[in-house]
Amino acid sequence: MIQLHWKNATAAVVGARHGVSPNDLDKIDEQISAAQATVSQQCREGRLGYAKLPTHAEYVRKVKELVSRYKEGTSDIVVLGIGGSALGNIALQQALNPSNFNLLSDRVRKAPRMFVLDNVDPALIADTFSMLVRRLPTTVFNVISKSGETAETASQFMVIREMLRKKIRGNFAERIVATTDANKGTLHTIAKQDGYAMLPVPDDVGGRFSVLSPVGLFPAAMCGIDIDALLAGAEQMRQKVENTPWRRNPACMLAVIKYLAMTAKKKPMHVMMPYSNRLYSMADWYRQLWAESLGKAENRDGETVHVGPTPIKALGTTDQHSQVQLYREGPNDKLTVFLEVEQHPRETRIPDVFREAPGLTYLRRKRMTRLITAEKYATEYAMAQSKRPTVTLRFPEISPATVGQFIYLYEYTTSLMGELMNINAYDQPAVELGKEGTFGYMKRDGYQKIGRRIRRFAKVDEAYLV
Repeated sequence: MIQLHWKNATAAVVGARHGVSPNDLDKIDEQISAAQATVSQQCREGRLGYAKLPTHAEYVRKVKELVSRYKEGTSDIVVLGIGGSALGNIALQQALNPSNFNLLSDRVRKAPRMFVLDNVDPALIADTFSMLVRRLPTTVFNVISKSGETAETASQFMVIREMLRKKIRGNFAERIVATTDANKGTLHTIAKQDGYAMLPVPDDVGGRFSVLSPVGLFPAAMCGIDIDALLAGAEQMRQKVENTPWRRNPACMLAVIKYLAMTAKKKPMHVMMPYSNRLYSMADWYRQLWAESLGKAENRDGETVHVGPTPIKALGTTDQHSQVQLYREGPNDKLTVFLEVEQHPRETRIPDVFREAPGLTYLRRKRMTRLITAEKYATEYAMAQSKRPTVTLRFPEISPATVGQFIYLYEYTTSLMGELMNINAYDQPAVELGKEGTFGYMKRDGYQKIGRRIRRFAKVDEAYLV
């Protein structure tokens, strides 16, 4: 099971100004105890939809039923989605399948290639579709949108629907799976009319919390990921964080350290730095979860507060050579969370060569696992010498179970942070104006007024063009 090691965020290591002291923990005892009790009670009462996902047998049944229908004979699966509909799928695929997954032969891979269109970049869309045009009869398009009206996903869907309709002999609808509202909405209506296979987007689960729902489970299962183990890992973490006293609880300790770093220690920048390329996209998933949940203008009492830690992603060892200079000698306004892997999915050994080069002797015959671990420890040490607090989440291995544990750990930690910060961690009001502005600029009915304002705003002023 993944574990949190937080010694290097303590006052004993980085000093009382920057690290957590026993007195800090005593002061926050009542607050975190109340937060844990509140969130755990909400989970038990079914008020937090994400907490029900690890044991939602009906979702798993529906996903497996569709996988049985589609997997054999499918060469490619294309996910159309944005935000939580895309980031979770990318993170699962990168973590749990080889980095060269799409390059393997069909015989070796034994599962469809995956492509996630998480943007409306016209070149990305055109390049992807032109590559797949001859494989359309064996490609499944999984369009994920609760309403069906999100501009990014809707536009992609409209393109592929027309492409399939024109180029597929027979029933084009068989190549589309719609993951959407179970009862209503534009995509639901179109799916019913056209006859797509459908999966539900849960009513009570926001997009950034949805990776363990059919939103993430169907693409993962299509690509050979063990979703039963993924959910079992999440359930194992759920039981641990709901029932373990806070000082021995990884979610509570993580929330306390992050909250104290943001408030008492003046560190609003929260870096996630995996020492594994496979976990790098988990940092992308974390950034949306953290930013959208915790960046709020008002608290639950209606007071203007403008709070929220800024999530940053980095990659060990890559960013030791691009960012750590800033992290060590720039503003001491960051808390870094390292992701460390004990047993990597594969191993590479450095050969016994260049004996005549004294400066390379230390590398000969060493395993890359040892080197990447040494790099992490060295960075951790260097950060501590500069009084920069860090914590480590330790993965015994990268597996469906540990990835499920990590996902649930951070979802529950996010809920705890919402309680500590006294904000609503489940809405995203600031996202809506950008959506409305897009509708207006694209001349959607009902958005004419904001459309005019956007077009005036977007006009290039020659006086400021250099």
